Amino acid sequence: MSEIRFKAAFLAMTPDADPKKYRDVLSTSLYELTSILVKNEDEAVEVSKELAKHDGVQSFILCPGFTNRGVARLAEAVGDSISVNVARGDGPSNAIAHKIMSEAGFFDRC
Repeated sequence: MSEIRFKAAFLAMTPDADPKKYRDVLSTSLYELTSILVKNEDEAVEVSKELAKHDGVQSFILCPGFTNRGVARLAEAVGDSISVNVARGDGPSNAIAHKIMSEAGFFDRC
């Protein structure tokens, strides 16, 4: 049996995040997923560089809030050998999420 484990990280943005505090790891013998909350795309770039370099993360999954430029900056920061993906919903799903986030005051803090 291989000792290699696929390591991925999910990064989600929220204005009240502290990536040192809001971080968790789920793992099996084959897969390790680190979930981290970050404040913005700048913080996401720094966190992703750290995870790729020090923790061996091979793939990043980004929340739908990332802009195309932010995705490109993160991909550039981690290099060509790291996978970068974006979790995007369809129009109706995005509208539902946006409504709930607005009601919670999410955008008031941005």
